Formats: sequence, C-alpha cells, structure tokens
Amino acid sequence: MTTTLDPKIQPIFDQVLRRNAGEPEFHQAAREVFESLGRVIERHPHYAEGSVLERICEPERQIIFRVPWTDDAGRVHINRGFRVEFNSALGPYKGGLRFHPTVTLGTVKFLGFEQIFKNALTGMPIGGGKGGSDFDPKGRSDAEIMRFCQSFMTELYRHIGEYTDVPAGDIGVGGREIGYLFGQYKRITNRYESGVLTGKGIGWGGSLVRTEATGYGTVFFAEQMLATRGKTFEGARVLVSGSGNVALYAIEKVHQLGGLVVACSDSTGVVYDHEGVDLELLREVKEVKRGRLSDYAELRGSASEYRPNGSIWSIAAETRIDVALPCATQNELDEAAAAVLVASGVSAVAEGANMPCTPGAVRVFAEAGVLFAPGKAANAGGVATSALEMQQNASRDSWSFEHTEERLAVIMRGIHERCAETADEYGEPGNYVLGANIAGFSRVADAMLALGVV
Repeated sequence: MTTTLDPKIQPIFDQVLRRNAGEPEFHQAAREVFESLGRVIERHPHYAEGSVLERICEPERQIIFRVPWTDDAGRVHINRGFRVEFNSALGPYKGGLRFHPTVTLGTVKFLGFEQIFKNALTGMPIGGGKGGSDFDPKGRSDAEIMRFCQSFMTELYRHIGEYTDVPAGDIGVGGREIGYLFGQYKRITNRYESGVLTGKGIGWGGSLVRTEATGYGTVFFAEQMLATRGKTFEGARVLVSGSGNVALYAIEKVHQLGGLVVACSDSTGVVYDHEGVDLELLREVKEVKRGRLSDYAELRGSASEYRPNGSIWSIAAETRIDVALPCATQNELDEAAAAVLVASGVSAVAEGANMPCTPGAVRVFAEAGVLFAPGKAANAGGVATSALEMQQNASRDSWSFEHTEERLAVIMRGIHERCAETADEYGEPGNYVLGANIAGFSRVADAMLALGVV
C-alpha cells in the first residue's frame, strides 16, 4: 500500500523523480516528507506560491570530485568524493562525511535532504548538507587512510569554512579521519579554523559528549515518548541494531536509565544476550580489537548466542521487547520485522540511524498504535552537539561533560516538544513523523521566503 500524495504536491514529486533518476533513497526521503505537507500547503498557500517545495528539493550546490591516492605498496587508487550543500537558509551547511563503498550521489542527497529538517528541528542556526566517498577504510593502514584523507581535503577545502559549510564524521569517519582532514585543511589554508570541522579530538577543539551524542540523544527522545504513556526505561527490554558508535552509546544510556538491551548486531550477524549485553566487553571487541560479534559471543560464553546472518528483529518472536532502537543503516527494518515487533508488544521505536525503517514498517507501527520517531527527530543529538562544538570553538571555550550532556538533553526534549505540539496542531496527536516533517519544513520554509528567491 502506498499513501497517495496531495494532488497539489504530486506534480512536484513527479518532477523530483524525473530530475533525480536512479536515486531511490532520495526519492524515498522526499516522498516521506511530501506525504506530510498537503495540509500545510492548504493552510499556508504562500509556501506553494513561493515554490518552496521545488526549491527545497534542489540542492544549492552539488560537488563531485576525483580523489587519487597511493596505497602502502605504491599502487594508485581513484575514488570519488561528494559534497551536497543542500540548504543554507538557517545557517552554514552542516552534516557528516561518510566513507563507505556503497556511497553514491543518491545516498548523499538523501542524507543531505534529511539533514535539512533534522538540523531545523534542533532550533539551532545550521543548514543541511552531507558528503563522503566510496572509499572503504576497512583493512587499510593508518598511513593509507591519512593519504586518502589528505587527497580528499585537497579538493574539499575550497568549498568549506566555519561560515560556509561545516562537515563532521559519519560511517567510516571517526576521530582519526577528522584529525587527518583537519590537519590537511590547516596546512593548505594556514588557518587554525577550529569551527570548520566537528567531531575533533578533545585536546584540539572537540566537544565532550560529541562521541556519545547520537546514541544518547536517541534514548533521550525515546524516554520522552515513553513518558507520554506513563512509561520509563526502568525494566524495559530493548533491541538495539548495530554495534558501532551510535549503538554502543544508545546501549550505555539505556542501561543507565534502568533498561536491559538483550541484543545487538553487525554486518555478519546478531548476538542475543539473555542476561543483557556486556557493554564493556562489546566495547573491547569493537573499539579496541576491531573484531566481530562472533568474537564477543565466544568471549561472553553461554550467556550469549551468536546467529550468523540473522535478523535482530526476529528475536522479538522469542521474548518480550518493549523498545526497539534501529541504529545500523537505512531500510534495515521492513514490514515483516515491524509485524514481529508489534506482536511482541513493543511500545516505542526510535530511529538512531538515518531512515532505517522502510515505509511499510512505519505504516505497521502507525496502524498498531506504536510510538514511532523518525531519524530526523530521534537521532538529531549528534548534529546538535556538533553545533555546541561550534559554539565552543567560536567563543574559544570548553565545557564540562555534565554541562554539555544537560544541553543535549534539553535540546532533545525541545525537539520532542516541537514534534508533539505540531502533531497536535495538525490533528494527529502522537504522530511524530507528521510533527517532525511539518515542524522542520515550516522553519526552513519561513527562512527561505524571508531571504527572497536565492
């Protein structure tokens, strides 16, 4: 079943399909937003008169460039670099860089489009953008990654700046990569412009809580969702997909709030930990040894069951699950998996990754009355803390972990409040998808109209 678009919006979406052929992720992201906007255009026709929808779907700038580099054996490799500067109506473009072999222009555009509304929801003065490369850092030495990052920044530097475009990390781009990128930017420009990149090391301009922010923020948002039904994480049984940065810190915050994460996953399989995930052991395996979940299961012993190539969501068929936090990658949770979670009694689903739930899964949750938070709302903690890092850089200041975490918690509560109030205003209480799309769109659209046709 496909939701019908409002007749006023369908021609605009048809144009998006024509002009962005072969980019299914971008089509999916645009349609998901458009499905919420018919009633907005009806109530505020000046958005249509100003062609805001057409303009918001067209990036202000799309940059594609060659990235040549040499490996440790002296062989030359060529990768492709991307930066899509989507919308700067609210501030400088802000969004991460993703290094992964699956990265294409369509991937970057879908992520950048989502970033526009996510950044708007934070209430902070940041626009939306995204970038990356089809380079795969897995299996590469530090020296190879350094050479790739230096080549990548040799082109990218001319397009970014603290008042123009501020990239951060994403999949495949952590503190090591940000360090190499910043070093090359500083070398080329002869400027110690701390605010040009976020996700920096704590000792040279980074922000405390930035590492934890996306995972923590997702759980803070889910906590607010549960509170609307008089529930908490205390005693809740939780599934968290993934075992990267977002998943690790989502697990940590769930445990701090009294919940029990019983499973996590990686690209090779799933671990079902009957006694709850041992977070310290998982960190040791993933962050220190760079190992797989099979290594975790072997070290954990009989308490843990490893399932190669399995689906984490199938575990909901075997045990009660109260909360699901998909924190891995796009379209990982489909309609069938959603039905399994609903049958298990899940109360809330919050996206820690970008668009991990398919449209079919979202419909299943909505029809079952399950609280569902889209990534543009639930995982905005990462970019919000990046904006806090920019504040600290601009003021030559450094904040404590406790102060920064409290700022993050306040921002996530504010995002939840905006989404909930907007859903109420448009007659669909509890519909966080509608609330997030309309609240984010309205803030950006108003700014675009105020700035004129630019």
